[in-house]
Amino acid sequence: MFRKAKLRNNIPLVMEKAEEMHSVCIGIWIKVGSRYEEPVKNGISHFLEHMFFKGTEKRTAEDIAMDIDSLGGELNAVTSTEYTLYYVKVLNEFMERALDLLTDIFLNSTFPDEDIEKEKSIINEEISMVEDTPSDFVFELFSRNIWGDEELGQTVLGRRETIRDFKRKDLISHIEKHYGAENIIIACSGKFNESKLVDHLNQGIGTININSKNEDVVVPEFSGGLNVISKDLSEAHICLGLKGMPYNSDDRYTMHLLNTILGSGFSSRLFQNVREKKGLVYSIYSYHISYIDTGIWSVYAGTDKSHVSEVINITVDEVLNLAGSVTHEELQRAKAQLKGNLILALESTSNKMTNIAKQEIYYGKYFTPDEIIKLVDRVTIDDLKALSSRIVGESPVAVTVYGPADESNLRNSCKFLQ
Repeated sequence: MFRKAKLRNNIPLVMEKAEEMHSVCIGIWIKVGSRYEEPVKNGISHFLEHMFFKGTEKRTAEDIAMDIDSLGGELNAVTSTEYTLYYVKVLNEFMERALDLLTDIFLNSTFPDEDIEKEKSIINEEISMVEDTPSDFVFELFSRNIWGDEELGQTVLGRRETIRDFKRKDLISHIEKHYGAENIIIACSGKFNESKLVDHLNQGIGTININSKNEDVVVPEFSGGLNVISKDLSEAHICLGLKGMPYNSDDRYTMHLLNTILGSGFSSRLFQNVREKKGLVYSIYSYHISYIDTGIWSVYAGTDKSHVSEVINITVDEVLNLAGSVTHEELQRAKAQLKGNLILALESTSNKMTNIAKQEIYYGKYFTPDEIIKLVDRVTIDDLKALSSRIVGESPVAVTVYGPADESNLRNSCKFLQ
């Protein structure tokens, strides 16, 4: 059962009760991420997320760790391109103690200077881990190739040169600029006492009187073309994509179905044609990322350097020819897969919490699973063909290759560049 309320300071509280569950998950969502950062402060959202766990006025970092472990729960945070999330998940009997811990961290963290310096080293290690994992790092290179060095092109982790200069005053400034009541959403799912939840939140987060929010952002330009970053690796990593749909697009379920048919799952065209039939890759899949105002429809593949141009050409052909070749059988199989994934995902309280929060952020309303299934079922073969044709007709193709690849050879052999 879904309900929406407002705290005393008008912060939205979205709730979905699941009495059959034994857990509760509570999240504080801030509508700020790396795309809203100034280039000289890139990484500040993620850095601040780390610092919220370094101690409060009444708890040390060790106390925080001991408290959540004593509840047998999970206390964590996530930073993305457009939001930052702080959440706790525990058995429902420990809800009030967990909520006290979460709100204490969120409202009373002290951000000690000595921990700021230590955290710089930790995040630099995190950056190195990504850079040392080519199948992860290629996505950062791909994003920068498409969006440039600012806003959506900025990495969530930040850059070493920006992180090096972070001071405590930068963290406080980021909070004052972005952590206002208009930028916060609280989401809760599972088995919980609603009146106790609302009362506790009103005594804490409901007292926030900062009214700041994000400045408006401009819809970024999607840049196509080939970008090759040569590196001596055992495998070449490829990201290939076109401009996709924003979160609240009326075509969002058509987009999900197109993506499912193209490269999501073992029965998808890319997996069957590129891996199973031709044996050119171990890993290949497509995905769709939505933002508040745009999106990316992309394919990832990892392959031997001798197969790079062949994999790119086959993949581009699959994308460009989808509109004219998609079948009713593929559509029905994609619908079953998409609906199954949706229902299975919502069997977790943390996934339920994420679902209702994102719906509030991006749609401003709640869609039940039954309503979503009906929207999926309404998609026709003509809808798929029309959207696929539109995307292909309006968007350039962007390709990033990271690894052992020769740019001049690829430019001569990639058909989409001819």
